[in-house]
Order: sequence, then C-alpha cells, then structure tokens
Amino acid sequence: MLDETLLDSPEGLAEADRRGLLRGAAEAGARVRTAARHAAEAGIGGLEPDGRPRAVLIAGPGAAATHTADLLGTLAGPGSPVVRLAPTGVAPAAGALRWELPGWAGSVDLLLIATPDGTEPSLSLLADQAYRRGVSVVAVAPVGTPLAEAVSGAHGLFVPMATAPYDQEEPLAASSPGVFWALLTPLLALLDRVGLLSAPPEALEKVADRLDEVAERCGPAIVAYSNPAKTIAAELADALPVVWTEGASAGPAGRRFAAALAELAGQPAVVAELPEALAAHGALLAGPLAASADPDDFFRDRVEEPPALHARVVLLRDRPLGGLTAAPAARDLALSHDTPISELEPEEGGELETLAELIAVTDFAAVYLALASGA
Repeated sequence: MLDETLLDSPEGLAEADRRGLLRGAAEAGARVRTAARHAAEAGIGGLEPDGRPRAVLIAGPGAAATHTADLLGTLAGPGSPVVRLAPTGVAPAAGALRWELPGWAGSVDLLLIATPDGTEPSLSLLADQAYRRGVSVVAVAPVGTPLAEAVSGAHGLFVPMATAPYDQEEPLAASSPGVFWALLTPLLALLDRVGLLSAPPEALEKVADRLDEVAERCGPAIVAYSNPAKTIAAELADALPVVWTEGASAGPAGRRFAAALAELAGQPAVVAELPEALAAHGALLAGPLAASADPDDFFRDRVEEPPALHARVVLLRDRPLGGLTAAPAARDLALSHDTPISELEPEEGGELETLAELIAVTDFAAVYLALASGA
C-alpha cells in the first residue's frame, strides 16, 4: 500500500531513502557535468578516429548497461548498430557473470564497457580478448578497480565513473539515476567524437541544465499536487502500469521506466510503442484488468479488502514530427475501457534534452513509488 502522507514529507522521504535514490535523481545534472569533465580529462575530446566503427558492442552488468545500450542505439540510428553483449552465468554476482565477444568482432569494431562495480573478472578478460583481436576498448567504471588496470593494460581508454560519497554507503541499484547518468555521459561524448551521434559539450551542458530543472519541479519539497513525479507515483499505486511511448526518443525512456518500477518499487509494468501498443495491449485493457471489469468492487469492504488490480496507462510522448500522432487513438482506447491515462510530454528542446526530461521525471516517479510503498 502506498503511504501518500509520506510523499509530502521531505523528512520522511529522506529517512526512508536508505539507497540514496532521491539524492541520485536530484543530483543527476551534477553527475552529467562531473562525468563530462572526466571524459574530457581522459582525452575523449582529443581523439582522432579513423572513421565510424562497423558496430558498437556494449558490455556491463544489470539495467544500467541495458538502458545505456538502448539509448545509444536509438540515438545512433542504423549507421553503426549498437549491440549489448548479454552476460551468462549462474548468478548476478560480479564473479559469476561471463561475457564473450561475438566471433565476427574485429579491428573495425568498438567495445564499450560500462559498470558501476569494476571488479568483474570476466570484464577484465573481455578487455584482454578485445585487445588480442584488435577491437578498440573504452571503459567507464570506478577508479582503482581491476577493470581500470585491465583496460590500461589492453591499451584501451579508461574514463573514471563520476561517483558521490554516499555511493559507497549502500550497494548501488542498477536503475539508480546517478549510476545511469554517470555511465552514459562519457559514452555520449565518445560516440559524438566518432561521429555516431550528436552530443557535443554544449549539448551535454543543456542536458545537465534540463535535469536540474526537473529536480526543482520534482524534488521532495514540492507538494504532490504540483509535482508531476509524485502525481504519477500516487496514480500508479495499486495499479498495473501500462507504459506507452510515442516518438523514437521516448522509447528508451519508457523501457527504463518499466525496468525501474520493477527493480526499485517491486511493481511489474508492461511497455510498448505506439501505434503497435494499441493492438498489443488492446486485449489486456478489455480483460479483467480494466477498471470496469469488477462490478462487485462497489460492495468491497474498503477497510478489510485490498482493491483489485487495474491497469493504468502512462503515455510518454516526444514531440511528433509533421503532426502525425496516435495519441488520440490511445486515449480513446483507454477511456473506452474505463482505464485512466496519465500523460507526460517534455518541454521543447533538442533530442537529448527532451529525452533527459522524460527519463528524469519517470526516475523521480519510480523512486517516490518505491519509498512510499516501503520497497
């Protein structure tokens, strides 16, 4: 059950935030600036690439690497495919995970390693394997870790991960906003340098500014009725989030939101992109999860019986090009089944800025839901 009184208690939220999630969300802009500075100090701005890589391979544990690969692949487009190397192993522990380069990887490819840990033996072996096969290696990880030494030994480029003092107090959640931006930012700068996407220093500064603006609007001191993240968190209490996205940039934000709800708040969610989402989830909204599906709910004991689980649509929209949008059809489908719908659309700006806003607001929402539900 969601403790809605906690949402409007900054002190209570701070006390419940044992994993530093709110701090990570609030300091996302600062993380971007620090990570951009680390990237510059590591020499990314001075690189002179021979050309675009044939493929970009990304390896790393957990949701952080998955979200990073998803977002970079969306921004880079089809020119050089971005492929995440999924690990194998018997457990999600640093010593148990295993990564392997695909057989076709060679000197025209680029390997990116992104991890908030850096002690994974297999990632160090992967860097060595890449060196022996002529694959260029760039890694972002905490400084002083075995991976940092391995990448330097493989003549790769190592960028220290932007960390905060409280990162060492508790284990880092892979979906933590601070972890995500600390790993993503140097890789954005790198792929800008090799010509796969556009993320020059001034664009990264605008991203940091937009993240600061979201932190002001969605911070714990802002009351729920004027705080979009707290509003979404309250609306998703006791609901199955059905996350629909529109626009290429909104896709990674929606998938990250669904993953963060599961990892941070323990709440399952389904996600799909418009217009295909209407066909994919039409039966879901027409079934027992629709708000109108339980005619006996009127007679439910509001004190003793928990409410039935019903779907709630969350529509994340990037600004559509040419005025073409499936949003009206999405609203009609949801409301025809008495399913409430929440909508989130960023302010105008560049592609990176609008994507950052969608990610930041939904990150705050997932964190508030986690704290207020005691996850």
